[in-house]
Amino acid sequence: MDILTHFSRMAGNNLWSNDRLYRAVLSLRPGEFEAERTSFFPSIKATLNHILAVDHLYLDFIEEGGVGAAAHDDFVPFDQPQALFAAQTVSDRRLIAFCDHLSADDLDRRVITDRREDGMIPERIGDILAHVFLHDIHHRGQVHAMLSGTSVAPPQLDEFLLDYDLKLRQAEVERLDLE
Repeated sequence: MDILTHFSRMAGNNLWSNDRLYRAVLSLRPGEFEAERTSFFPSIKATLNHILAVDHLYLDFIEEGGVGAAAHDDFVPFDQPQALFAAQTVSDRRLIAFCDHLSADDLDRRVITDRREDGMIPERIGDILAHVFLHDIHHRGQVHAMLSGTSVAPPQLDEFLLDYDLKLRQAEVERLDLE
């Protein structure tokens, strides 16, 4: 598998993992979504909003949308998990579309990242994508752990990339149109 295929598959994994995680979150009892918990962010709600806000920021950078840091700073957090799930799905599909149209030359191409007072920093698209995937996995793991203290069992999130895993999750993969 080449790196372009890998990035496309990682973008598909983002959609699949978020879909599984949000389906669990949507089953929470009233008050559990926003309840204070021990983690980097103080709740499932805050953590999931952070993931989406950062996705918006980096998507703007790699798509060269020109919004800059405002893509994160002007993000309005969602109070309801259904609306947040819908917005995350739109963002995930944007990332898939971006990755599916990458060329090898794009990976080394530098785009400007707005680091506010630290300035406008050129970064490689390939490095930004790697960062986005690590960032999202990191914070999804925190939500996964927080779910352990709720009425809903955390879903399996690490069965996606292997042929065996895809076979187990074939119906989900087809529903999300990831083939």
